[in-house]
Amino acid sequence: MVLPPGQKAFWRSKMGRKDASTIKLPVDQYRKQIGKQDYKKTKPILRATKLKAEAKKTAIGIKEVGLVLAAISALLLAFYAFFYLRLSTDFDPELGPDED
Repeated sequence: MVLPPGQKAFWRSKMGRKDASTIKLPVDQYRKQIGKQDYKKTKPILRATKLKAEAKKTAIGIKEVGLVLAAISALLLAFYAFFYLRLSTDFDPELGPDED
C-alpha cells in the first residue's frame, strides 16, 4: 500500500501517544461488529436455556416427593404403634381370657 508523501497510516500515526490505545484496527472493529450480531442471534437461545435450567433447578423432583411421603408414613406408623402398644397392654388380669 503506497501512501502519498507526508501521510502516515492511521494506526502508525498515533503510536507513542496517550490515546494510541483508543484507536482500533478495522479488523478489530469488524470482529466486534460480527460478535454483536452473533450475540443478538444467540440471545433468545441463551434465554431459553437459562429458563430451562432455572425450571429444572426449582422443580420438585420425584425424590423429594418420595422423601416427604416416607416421612409422613413413618410418623403415622410411629403414632399408630405407640397407641396400639399403649392400649393393648392395658387389660384387667382378673378377667379370664374369654371375658371382656
